[in-house]
Amino acid sequence: MTSTAVSGPVRPVLMVLTSHGTKGTTGEPTGFYLGELTHPLAELEAAGIPFELASIQGGEPPVDGLDLDDAVNARYWNDGAFRQALRHTRRLDDVDSSKYAAIFFAGGHGAMWDFPASHAVARVTREIHEAGGVVGAVCHGPAALVNVTLDNGAYLVAGKNLSAFTDDEERAVQLDKVVPFLLASTLTQRGAHHHPAPDWTAKVVVDGRLVTGQNPQSAAGVGAAMRELLLRQD
Repeated sequence: MTSTAVSGPVRPVLMVLTSHGTKGTTGEPTGFYLGELTHPLAELEAAGIPFELASIQGGEPPVDGLDLDDAVNARYWNDGAFRQALRHTRRLDDVDSSKYAAIFFAGGHGAMWDFPASHAVARVTREIHEAGGVVGAVCHGPAALVNVTLDNGAYLVAGKNLSAFTDDEERAVQLDKVVPFLLASTLTQRGAHHHPAPDWTAKVVVDGRLVTGQNPQSAAGVGAAMRELLLRQD
């Protein structure tokens, strides 16, 4: 399917970032992974789909993966309007979910601590999904989905095909004993059908209105898949 720009007003995608800045008790810094925001964002903006930024605590979230040799990262990081938006993200608990066509959760290890525990994540994700919106996440972003339940009490991910940062990848970066849980295993325990690819290989899984990706290499693909779903809804 060939993408075309949105021809009329469309509700924005809410891009959600972690506010958690340290890797457990190690004291090492973390946050959201820049490319896991910018690469999906580039795919959406190319089609004229608007966005808004939110984070768990609001304000400026901590950033990780600040690779400015990446042309997409550099383009956004050097854009004054983007940096202004990043400094003033909305607190997720304050958002009105009816304003958005989709919600997207960027990864970065910080997401493992504050996404699953956030009542705002659970509420806004459920409301957007139940209203027919698209839910997307990449790498550690699917940590947001671990505790989301629907109005009927079932886990949103139960019975769903998805992809997320694998247990093997977590072991490869030697953080399997640092993170509060292993993401892929926990999603599987919630009833999800997790589809892993080899470490650091792009993998995007679309199941209805749920779009997930395994790792940073999957970020652009998640954005592209969300774009296609949103253009079909337009």
